[in-house]
Amino acid sequence: MILGPAPNSLPPTAMSYDYLAAAAAVAAVARTHAASVDAESRFPTAAIELARERGLFGLLSSPEVGGHGLGLDAASQTIERLARECGSTAMVLTMHYSGTVVIEKHGPLDVRRAIARGEHLSTLAFSENGSRSHFWVPVGTARVEGDSAVLDSAKSWVTSASHANAYVWSSKPSGADGASTLWLVDRTTAGLAITGRFDGIGLRGNDSAPVKATSARVPLARRLGGDGDGFGIMMQTVLPTFAVLIASGSVGMMEAAVEKTAEHAAGMKYEHLGQSPLCELPTIRAYVAKMRIQCDQARALLENTLAALEHGRPDAPLRVLEVKAATAEAAREVLDTAMRVCAGQAFRKEVGVERRFRDSRAALIMAPTSDQLYDFIGKAVCGLPLF
Repeated sequence: MILGPAPNSLPPTAMSYDYLAAAAAVAAVARTHAASVDAESRFPTAAIELARERGLFGLLSSPEVGGHGLGLDAASQTIERLARECGSTAMVLTMHYSGTVVIEKHGPLDVRRAIARGEHLSTLAFSENGSRSHFWVPVGTARVEGDSAVLDSAKSWVTSASHANAYVWSSKPSGADGASTLWLVDRTTAGLAITGRFDGIGLRGNDSAPVKATSARVPLARRLGGDGDGFGIMMQTVLPTFAVLIASGSVGMMEAAVEKTAEHAAGMKYEHLGQSPLCELPTIRAYVAKMRIQCDQARALLENTLAALEHGRPDAPLRVLEVKAATAEAAREVLDTAMRVCAGQAFRKEVGVERRFRDSRAALIMAPTSDQLYDFIGKAVCGLPLF
């Protein structure tokens, strides 16, 4: 697996865009509706619309199409900030950026410009019922008829399924060798159908749903890259972006958990012990300290991964595999501890711990799952081929 290095310098237009201020504004809106988005399993419309208005859709788009031309580091910071408040909002933008990087390299000019203007929300449609979390080997087909490809597939879960303008869609190659081919498929394409509704334990507002293609006709001009080139694009372009941004979301949830837990420990008092706060117990302080250390360790690996990608270091592929697995496990442990320290209060939704507890679980099982990543990492360390 070969990953391309991120750009070492930013274009002039990128320097004038305050993406941190935009992310903070969106996060403030996300904070106000995160609980209702979770409770009602509804799309975080207000936050996503503000992200559109504040220019965050075009964060990774090149200046030549009107985008900000920023890199993965800026996207990482944006996702982390949003994830502190609303995991669903962060997930929608994570998938948008993961689709954007493919379209920016291989997509048509009109769509690239639309993304930069904030008029196009992207997402990925990789995982299928037939290959489960092995997203790199789709079983759905594409057959060429004239100047079109006819797609037949059952995608198991597509984030923003009913809100994205188009899907970055994978299929078997139509004629070439290789594991897969990628397509840009408009959501309104005839033959596409959203066949279910997401009602999960976490990330309940990310509009994840199964999408089925039955003889869905797509222009050959909407193929992203060459026939059979999908695997390479997935590994070199999509995986580094997706892994880093999922890790950024995990770090954001951990930061929120540390903050909420520390507030609880300092604010809860034992009246019968003379108003002594919970944090005066050494065991409680030790739990909070461990949470802080785990969060800082996860952040350090995330920053190291970003640096490895930016400078094209030889260890970049390994760091990409490690960062998603390590931060997902750290988030699980940190949120477990938060539930333990906050005890009965943690089960009350207004405290905000149990929502992050549930949301944090998603990173463990999103493809590539943590178990798959451990296998890949083990193969890499032992000098074995990953595939």
